Amino acid sequence: MAYKKNETYDRAVTETLTGHYQEVLRALGEDPAREGLIKTPERVAKALQYLTKGYSENGAAILRSAMFEEKYSEMVLVKDIELYSLCEHHMLPFIGKAHIAYIPNGRIVGLSKLPRIVDVFARRLQVQERLTDEILHCINDTLEPLGVAIVIEAMHLCMMMRGVQKQNSITTTSAFTGEFRNAETRSEFLSLINFKTTKT
Repeated sequence: MAYKKNETYDRAVTETLTGHYQEVLRALGEDPAREGLIKTPERVAKALQYLTKGYSENGAAILRSAMFEEKYSEMVLVKDIELYSLCEHHMLPFIGKAHIAYIPNGRIVGLSKLPRIVDVFARRLQVQERLTDEILHCINDTLEPLGVAIVIEAMHLCMMMRGVQKQNSITTTSAFTGEFRNAETRSEFLSLINFKTTKT
C-alpha cells in the first residue's frame, strides 16, 4: 500500500508561495527544474504555512478550553518548554526554551495548555521580546491569576549563521505581573527554573 501524508494546506497560498520560491531559486543562480529542487518550492511553501500557523490560532480560546475552578493558590510552574520560532528580520529560526509560572486566583488551567500557548505565539514571525510579552499577557488577561512570570532563553541563527557569527550566545528575556513583581516571589521562581533535577 502506498504511503500517503495527511496534511492540510491552503491551496491558493501554497501555489502563490511556490511560484515565488521558484523565482527566488532562479535569482540565486539555481535551476528550479533540476531533480533535487523540483519539489523544493512547494515544500518551502508548506513549511512556511506550518511555521506561521499561529496567526490562525487563538491563545485565549485554548486556555479557556481547559480552565477549572480550584482553590490552590501556590505557584504553578512549567519549565523547559521547547520553543521554535522565526526571526522576523531575517526569517531564520531561533530556538530555545520557555519557563512559565502563575499563581492561581481561584482558577487553574490544564498544564498542557501552557506549552500550547508558547506554540501559538512562537509560530509567527517574531522577535523574542514581543514573544515574551504576548505569552505573558495572554495568560494574565485570560486566566486572571495573582501573577504570571515568564523567562525565555533562545539561540538565534541570524547571529550564529550570519552577521557576527557567535555560536554560543544565548538571549534571555523575562516579564512579570502581579505577585511576581515582589522580589521574594520572583526569586523563588528564578531559583526553581535553575534547579536541575536528576533523571534516573
